[in-house]
Amino acid sequence: MPILEVDDLSVSFMQYTRGFKQTRLQVLQGVQLSVGRGEIVAVIGSSGSGKSLLAHAVLGILPSNAAMSGTIRYDGDVLTAQRQEQLRGREIALVPQSVNFLDPLMKVGAQVRSSVRTGDPLVEQRKSFERFRLPPDAENRYPHQLSGGMARRVLVSTATISGASLLIADEPTPGLDPAVVQETLSTLRELADQGAAVLLISHDLESALRVADRVAVLYAGTTVEIAAAEDFADSGQRLRHPYAKALWRALPQNEFLPIPGSQPQPGELPDGCLFAPRCALATSECGRERPPMRVLREGKTRCFHAT
Repeated sequence: MPILEVDDLSVSFMQYTRGFKQTRLQVLQGVQLSVGRGEIVAVIGSSGSGKSLLAHAVLGILPSNAAMSGTIRYDGDVLTAQRQEQLRGREIALVPQSVNFLDPLMKVGAQVRSSVRTGDPLVEQRKSFERFRLPPDAENRYPHQLSGGMARRVLVSTATISGASLLIADEPTPGLDPAVVQETLSTLRELADQGAAVLLISHDLESALRVADRVAVLYAGTTVEIAAAEDFADSGQRLRHPYAKALWRALPQNEFLPIPGSQPQPGELPDGCLFAPRCALATSECGRERPPMRVLREGKTRCFHAT
């Protein structure tokens, strides 16, 4: 049984327009995915596709003007707001995208030690700092005394030594040198191999494929494909959705083909398939109806024409 199940998740925000009128902006709609123990599921998509918002919904840290529908289950039970508060930082840990999550008034060594649940906190913190190539004196510095890359490594250290059963890594590698990127990804793989579930959120498909078991592709706030990592190979013929195939072909080592058009913004979504305006396979049906998520060749896709 998956430790995390996201089913038909939608998130919208109430916004004020001219004349103090209110409007609801739909940002996520119909998101589906699951993560099992011992598994890394990478969530891939361009900026604005809703990747970080998905993480915040799972953790229960959405802004007060957000409304959520759908179901999130953790270990088989619905993840209510009360349960999210109980599990957050314990059973469910986050490597956040922003270094602003660090407490500016607390030395970073103490912040990392506060996450240790087994073993000697000081020993575990120092082992983690050594692993991520942080200098010994870094533990006595405040966040503002660290470079951006060092602060990000502290965030990774905090989450990876927490012993959490579910680790959500939200863009954990930008700004890191290649050696630290590889160490970070290797640590996530090691934690999964030890039985943790890892949700790896990234825009970097190439790096994610080094460690992921499965990949969930987001586009304009919805899941369009869930595929095994090995499906991203050769010319992408094992992939199902046109957008997933286009992402794969856009990589420099593949055909390096750009995708025409741009991702629609929330509030400007087409009536039918969200990818239809950019899709060479689109028909009139695609313009009228939003395709449901369906099982296809041991994966899932949201496309009428996928075979």
